[in-house]
Amino acid sequence: MSDRTILIVDDERKIRQLVRAYLEKDGFDVIEASSGPDALDKVKVHRPDLIVLDVMLPGLDGIEVLREIRTFSDVYVVMLTAKTEEVDKLIGLSVGADDYLSKPFSPRELLARIKAVLRRDRGTPKPDAGALKFDGLIVDEDRREVTRDDSAIDLTALEFDLLAALATEPGRVFSRRQLLERVWGWDFFGDERVVDVHIRNLRKALGDDATHPSVIGTVRGVGYKFLLEP
Repeated sequence: MSDRTILIVDDERKIRQLVRAYLEKDGFDVIEASSGPDALDKVKVHRPDLIVLDVMLPGLDGIEVLREIRTFSDVYVVMLTAKTEEVDKLIGLSVGADDYLSKPFSPRELLARIKAVLRRDRGTPKPDAGALKFDGLIVDEDRREVTRDDSAIDLTALEFDLLAALATEPGRVFSRRQLLERVWGWDFFGDERVVDVHIRNLRKALGDDATHPSVIGTVRGVGYKFLLEP
């Protein structure tokens, strides 16, 4: 397998074949799975670079599959759904999806989103990365570790990148679009509310109360800012 391996998870054979055709034409290696349990097995065996994951699956739905994947992998995930309810979208994002596309979708748009997600270079430290130290909180970009009051904080790769982006410039107000460009990539064109979902998860991990925040503050109508001083 190359370093451009995509796992397509959908119980509709025609959709898998359509997506496979577009991806292989662009040089990707493609694996297929038709159920939730099958998808988990394929992820563990093949270690794909990105998963196209349908929400409605037999055996185990896509949300549960993603929740299980996130216990052992930070692989990129683009979710597909035939549903239109906002709750499904937000739940998918909250358990770690990187992007979201509703059915029916354009294969070209899916390909563009896959390429945009893969350009993020998740987990790669910056050349000048180091430890950002604040009162009770340390964000170590080299080790990609976070501690608060000497206790390790378990974050996903995306949550770490989001925290690091904010902590690099304490006090600066970042709009959702600016955070998307820094963390997800300048060419991300999904829902900006993905930022809100991950900020909520990040606050929970840090023990930060959204109503009386001490680490990440909300600037209504604008975005977010890091509250601690070096």
